[in-house]
Amino acid sequence: MPLDHYIPQVHLRKFCSPALGNRMYATRKSDLKVFTPRPEDVCRIMNGSTNAFLFEDRAIEDFLKTIEPNYNVALDKLIAGEIDAKCIYTIAGFVASVISCSPAAMRLGSEHLKSTLETTATILEASGVLPPPPPELGDTTFCELLRDGAIEFAIDPKYPQAVGIRSIIDLTARFGNFKWEILYNDFEDSPLFTSDFPAAIEKTDDPRILNRIVPLAPNLALRIKPKLTLEKGQMNLTFSNFSYLSRKVSRKELIKLNCLIVRCAEDSVFYRDDYPWVQPFVARHRHYHIEPKAYRLKTPTGIIQVNTQILVARSQ
Repeated sequence: MPLDHYIPQVHLRKFCSPALGNRMYATRKSDLKVFTPRPEDVCRIMNGSTNAFLFEDRAIEDFLKTIEPNYNVALDKLIAGEIDAKCIYTIAGFVASVISCSPAAMRLGSEHLKSTLETTATILEASGVLPPPPPELGDTTFCELLRDGAIEFAIDPKYPQAVGIRSIIDLTARFGNFKWEILYNDFEDSPLFTSDFPAAIEKTDDPRILNRIVPLAPNLALRIKPKLTLEKGQMNLTFSNFSYLSRKVSRKELIKLNCLIVRCAEDSVFYRDDYPWVQPFVARHRHYHIEPKAYRLKTPTGIIQVNTQILVARSQ
């Protein structure tokens, strides 16, 4: 069985340290252990790309073959301002693969699916479609059993991964038609981090919209800003609705970007240079992670569920 990388090695190699050769610095949020792995030794799972829910169980590998070989050239084009459709496709596809196939993506997708099933059960029970629970469970309802934790929906995390892989082209088209901010970091003493989930979320003034902060290299990051006004037909692979601006970040904004990257990491943070400030910085922000959030809105005809994600502080 193959060891499949859910974060492409070509991305991680950008964060290798000149002091370590073909290795990079890494810190685990869970225990603050520092280690110096090679890119090929991290962010990998045995048979992680194989998904039995799909007709082609290795379909994601075929998709990644159109992304990974073009990653370095795409970054060069971003920096040079020579952005074309192939460049957009490569970067958008990289982001789509992270938020579809990584362990963080499977965890979040499983929780969203679980919430959707619970909402569906509530609707069905209220409509009288569900039969009553067996007498041995007591005088209770299905939804009460769910609420009390007596029963629960068990989600195979490979299923939301399969859903993500099935829709990865559509997701790539969506990201590629949003507005991008290409962010340059000129502070040599403060390189950008990356992580085992390099697609951090950023709140906006509109609660319906979450930006994506994507570190691409120690000196380069991307802010992807969704456009709610785009129709499905406008999400195309010609990227006709793509727009962007390029700018340098201030030190204050750079700190914010690295803060989000650390907080949104599932567990491992990777970086090029082991400056004295790095370990205290990771330690300060390690008790955060992304959690799914479901909002249930009652309507005259039923319930609408809105799924989103939030950053939450975990108990220390």
